[in-house]
Amino acid sequence: MAVLARFLAFSDKVALHVRKIILTLHVIIEFNNNIYMKTSYVFLAEGFEEIEALTVVDVLRRAGMDVKTVSVTPLHNVRGAHGIEVVVDELFHECDFGKAEWLICPGGLPGASNLAACQPLCELLKSHRKGIAAICAAPAVVLAPLGLVEGKPVTCYPGFEKACKIGGGDYQTGVGVVAANDFITAAGPATALPFALEIVKQTLGTAAADEVAAGMLVHLL
Repeated sequence: MAVLARFLAFSDKVALHVRKIILTLHVIIEFNNNIYMKTSYVFLAEGFEEIEALTVVDVLRRAGMDVKTVSVTPLHNVRGAHGIEVVVDELFHECDFGKAEWLICPGGLPGASNLAACQPLCELLKSHRKGIAAICAAPAVVLAPLGLVEGKPVTCYPGFEKACKIGGGDYQTGVGVVAANDFITAAGPATALPFALEIVKQTLGTAAADEVAAGMLVHLL
C-alpha cells in the first residue's frame, strides 16, 4: 500500500508538471501568433506597376509572411499599367488594419496618383506607426505630400525626386533601395526584388531574407 501511495503521489506530480508544460506551450504559441501573424497590405489602384506589386507579394509569401492585395477601388479586379489584371484579396473597406505590419505602395502611373487620391488610404498611412514601404513614383506622389518622407533618407523614380525634396526627404541619388527603420523606399521596377527582400529582412531578420534570396537564385543576377 505504501508503494502504491508513493506511485500515486508521483503520478500526481508528473500530471501537474505536464499541465504546466502544456500551459507554457499555449502561452508561447499565443505569443508567437501575436508577433508573426500580423498582415501586410499591398495597395492596388488602376494603373499600378505590376512587377512592383506582385514581386512584393511573391517574396513575402515565400518568407512565410501574411500579405494581402487590397483594391482602393470598388472592384476586386484591378488593371495594371501594362494591362495585367489582378483579382485582389480584399477591398479597402473590408480590411481591419488594426494589426497591420507593412503598408506597401507600388508605383506606376496613373497607379500612384490614384493611390494618392484615395483619402482613406492617405489617412491610414499618416496614422500607421509601423512599417511603410513605397517604390517608384509612390514615395514622391503618395508619401511626400503626406509629410511621411520628412527627415528620412528616400529614393524614388528619376524625375520625381523634386517632390521628395520639397517634402523634406533626404533624397539619395543613384540608390536603388533606401532603408530606414520601418521605412523603405525604392527607385523602380528593377529594384522590386531587393525592395521586397528588404521588407523581409526588417521583419524576420537577415537570415530569413538570405534564405529566400538563395532559393530564388538571386546570386546569379
